[in-house]
Amino acid sequence: MLNKNQQKLIKLSNGIEMPQIGFGVWKIPFNQTAKVVTDAIKNHYRLIDTAKQYGNEEQVGQGIKDSGIERKQLFLTTKIFNGDQGNFDQLRNAFNEQLRKLGTDHVDLLLLHWPVFNKYIESWRALEAIYNDGQARAIGVCNFDVNHLQNLMDHANIMPMVNQIEFNPRIHQPDTVAFCQDNHIQLEAWSPLGNGQLLNSPVIDKIAKEHGKSPAQVILRWELQQGFIVIPKSIHEERMRENRDVYDFELDADEMEAIAMLDEEKHSIWYDKYKWSGNPNGRDDYIAKPGEF
Repeated sequence: MLNKNQQKLIKLSNGIEMPQIGFGVWKIPFNQTAKVVTDAIKNHYRLIDTAKQYGNEEQVGQGIKDSGIERKQLFLTTKIFNGDQGNFDQLRNAFNEQLRKLGTDHVDLLLLHWPVFNKYIESWRALEAIYNDGQARAIGVCNFDVNHLQNLMDHANIMPMVNQIEFNPRIHQPDTVAFCQDNHIQLEAWSPLGNGQLLNSPVIDKIAKEHGKSPAQVILRWELQQGFIVIPKSIHEERMRENRDVYDFELDADEMEAIAMLDEEKHSIWYDKYKWSGNPNGRDDYIAKPGEF
C-alpha cells in the first residue's frame, strides 16, 4: 500500500508517466484559484488540470509560481478551446497564448476539449505538430465517444494517449471505456464524484463506514481500482488531503459491484449545454453527435 503522501503513476502509451490522482480547477472562483492551486501543490498534488474554457489559466500559472515548486515536478494539463479548433495556425497561435498565461514553455498533456463537428481532425494535426515540437509531452482528447475516436484514429499519425470523459458511479459510458482499454488509450474521469450527488448514497455510505473512510474516498477508490485517472476538486485543504488518502484500503469484488449497480447512464444536468452548442450549418462550436464527424 502507498501512504497518503505517495502517488501511483500511470504510464501512457508513449511511456510518459502521469499521476493517477490530480486536481481539477473548473468553477473555482477566479479570485481564489491561485491560492487553491498553491494549496493543492502543498498537499502533494502534482497533476493540475485546467482549460482555456475555464478562463483561469493565468491564475493557475500564478498558483504554480507561488508554490515555489520546480516546474519539472508537476504534470500540467490544459485543453484546446472549441472556438480555436479547425484552423491549424489559429490553434497553434491560441495555444502559444495559453502557454504564456500558464507561465510555461510546455504542458505535460494537451487535450481537445470536445469533438467539434468537421474540425477535430484538422485540430488533431495541430496537436501532433505541438507534440512533435515538444510543447506537449502527451496529447489526447476529452468527451470523445467510440465513433469519434475511431474516426480520429483512422486519420491520425499519432494515436491519442488519453480520453478524459465524465465517469462516476452514475455514468459509466461502457462502450467508450472498452474501446479505450482495447486501444491503449488511458481513461481519465472528470466529475469523478458526480458533483457530490452520490455522497449521500446509502450504498456508498455503508461501504465507507465499513472501511473507516468517507463516501468521497470510497468513490475515488472505486474509480482508481478500474485504472482511471481522477481529478477531484476542492477549495478546502482538509478535503484535498482526504481525496488523496485512498491508497491504504481496497474494495472487494462485492463492494465494487454494489457501487457499479448505481449506474443510471445520466450525464450531469449541464452536460448538453456544453455538448450541443449550435448546429452544423451555423455556429462554429457545434459538437459532433454520435455518428457525425
